[in-house]
Amino acid sequence: MTATPSQPYTPFVPCARAEGGRPPRSRKGRAAGIPYAARDALTLMALPLLVALALPAAFAGGGTRRWFGGRSESQRAEAQAAKDSAAAAFYELDTAQRDLRISIETITAVDASPAARRAVSDFEALGRRIDEASQNYITAVDAHDLDRDDLEASVAAQARTELTSAKDELGRVKQQLDRFEQGLESLLGKAETQLARLAPSVERARQSLLAASNALDGVRGSGLRSDDLAARLAALAPELTKLNQGAGQHGVPETLERAERVSKEAEGVRAEAERLPERAAEIDHRLVSLRTRAQALTTRAGQVEPVLSELRRRFTAPCWQDLQHVPEQAAESVRQAELKLKEAKTARDEQRWPDATALLSTVRALLNNTDEAVSAAGDRLRRLNAVSKDPRQEIDRTRFAIRDAQRLAMSGRNTPDPRHARPLDESVARLERAITTLEGRHPDYWHFLTETEAVRQTVGRVVSQIREERGGGA
Repeated sequence: MTATPSQPYTPFVPCARAEGGRPPRSRKGRAAGIPYAARDALTLMALPLLVALALPAAFAGGGTRRWFGGRSESQRAEAQAAKDSAAAAFYELDTAQRDLRISIETITAVDASPAARRAVSDFEALGRRIDEASQNYITAVDAHDLDRDDLEASVAAQARTELTSAKDELGRVKQQLDRFEQGLESLLGKAETQLARLAPSVERARQSLLAASNALDGVRGSGLRSDDLAARLAALAPELTKLNQGAGQHGVPETLERAERVSKEAEGVRAEAERLPERAAEIDHRLVSLRTRAQALTTRAGQVEPVLSELRRRFTAPCWQDLQHVPEQAAESVRQAELKLKEAKTARDEQRWPDATALLSTVRALLNNTDEAVSAAGDRLRRLNAVSKDPRQEIDRTRFAIRDAQRLAMSGRNTPDPRHARPLDESVARLERAITTLEGRHPDYWHFLTETEAVRQTVGRVVSQIREERGGGA
């Protein structure tokens, strides 16, 4: 094989002589005092030396590497290819590890569960395996200089083997890394979802606080005070500070929870502030309405005493004894209600809205109880009058309820369920005992009414039980 020099060799050619066979005279030559014949001889003597110096450079192809033949170069090329493949595998593994480390950091920033801690531990163990494979690769690269001029074929073959082995090991570790990454998809998905919620949640909290502040300003501008709402909003200031400090200092889950809580509370403040004018008007209306109702109950309470007088005259003591103190209790309840109304009016004038609302609720409860007590006396007289004239209607009503329940209990059965039959049989006996109380000169009509009412309630519970067990069927 003939080497082709990168630059063609140009042999030394003496200068063309001037006419007469002599080179042209120069002032330098004359000054040096060298005869023409002597200079020609020196030129001829230098020619072989120049040729010898020029030939190695010409056959080196312009480079510095020594040529050793086809086998050595082939082994060198294969080793270099193995080195390039190993380098690519190393780079791919390093890139994958960096990306996976970001995923692990994302998970740990959000998730503190046992699964997340186990993922971190497994990643650290996998990192040690990666470090081992990477060190083997680096050792193989450093052990062989593939650019050496005197690289032997056997050395190149050994380098190729070691580099190929290092590449294969890097590939196996990369496969382990890929499988590990696939196992993280669930944890990573949850973590990324929370991180995606983080910025919008924090911004929503800030906007909610701003909206609440603006609503309070609007209320104050209309002449209404909202000290309680302002205090609630001021209490959220430390939470806003923590939100501004970020999840890096307080953690992602805690920041998300804080942002949602601040948004909810600020939204509540805003809604109440916007509703405050309506609330003030509603309180004014309730003050007037409850005052009117208290006055009406005062009038009705005064009518209880005549009702009690008739009950005492016509019926036995058990029929009215529990109503003896209704007039006094009604008057006291109305008096307390009127006092609370005055306190509520003061709270309204001072714009203590929660206090005014609470006081009005108390007034309403007092008046409701009074209304029930006053109504009970009149209702008692009405029912006693009806049963004293015709107790048969109450008896038939109760017996009908018992028979209807008995038919339902026997529906689709040859014998009734003891759980249903027993209370129904007891209800029949109880009704019969109640009927006997009507005998005599002074029957206890109120006891009779309470007994029949209790029997119907017992029968109603049995009917509900049967229907529930049969899936709602009749």
